[in-house]
Amino acid sequence: MSHLKYNYSDLAVIVNSLASNLDYLFPGIDEIPVYAIPRGGVNAALFLKVAFPKLILVDNPDDAMFYADDIIDSGATFERYCKEFGNKPLICLVSKLEKHINNVKCGIKVDSDKWVTFPWEVESGAGIEDNILRILQFVGEDVKRGGLLETPSRVVKAWKEWTSGYEQTPESVLKVFEDGAEQYDEMVIVKDIPFYSHCEHHMAPFFGTATIGYIPNGKIVGLSKLSRLLDIYSKRLQVQERLTAQVADALMEHLDALGAGVVITARHMCMESRGVCKQGHTTITSTLRGVMKTQSETRSEFIALSK
Repeated sequence: MSHLKYNYSDLAVIVNSLASNLDYLFPGIDEIPVYAIPRGGVNAALFLKVAFPKLILVDNPDDAMFYADDIIDSGATFERYCKEFGNKPLICLVSKLEKHINNVKCGIKVDSDKWVTFPWEVESGAGIEDNILRILQFVGEDVKRGGLLETPSRVVKAWKEWTSGYEQTPESVLKVFEDGAEQYDEMVIVKDIPFYSHCEHHMAPFFGTATIGYIPNGKIVGLSKLSRLLDIYSKRLQVQERLTAQVADALMEHLDALGAGVVITARHMCMESRGVCKQGHTTITSTLRGVMKTQSETRSEFIALSK
């Protein structure tokens, strides 16, 4: 993910552009009450007020004509405020929204895959660590306690590793070889590959083993690459069904395989440690592609070998 870092000079250009736009939209109005969405919206509103003095910061969203924020990513926070306090326009410095929304007034539009930081965040990881501190406070912890002093930086480092699959692509690991594949058109299976992932619904861990197989079509791949392929997709926020299909589809696409099959068995902490709290259960998913799906004999062979 590429990094866009805005300094104070950049912000001056952005807020002056926004101020001109707002002045055109509200001619003759002396005061425009705005609610700053915590916490980045406070900085954005203060910068905007310098360039556009008509803005008056209010403490109650119900009293505002506008919401203010520093950045809009998916729009989920904005939608939540609209639902709770009324559908009002938003003023933001930067927007990542893929689609234009009429009631969002932004200073600059950037691509959704950019990581954006502002001067008050110091560096790209600082804002994340600050959010982790707020989570610790939310659950009732004393963030100044000795054992927690380095927790935010550790959590950032851990999540960078747990989600490192976003920075990798299947083609980067699936280097194929034709030498050694001559006359070989039988199954290649690697069983019981351990994996660890996090579910996208609760960001809770799920983990288990995978059996991955394919039938070569004149090309083979190093056996360790099947484990690395699984890592690429498991080290993202996932659901088990998608993970199973993505591994099989990648083998078909990048190896031009005659067939591919994946079976995953996993335990899910979102089910075991919360909600129904049922321990000891496993979830099994399977995906078959190509001749492994269309030919009953081949399908039966893979299922038998994967057990």
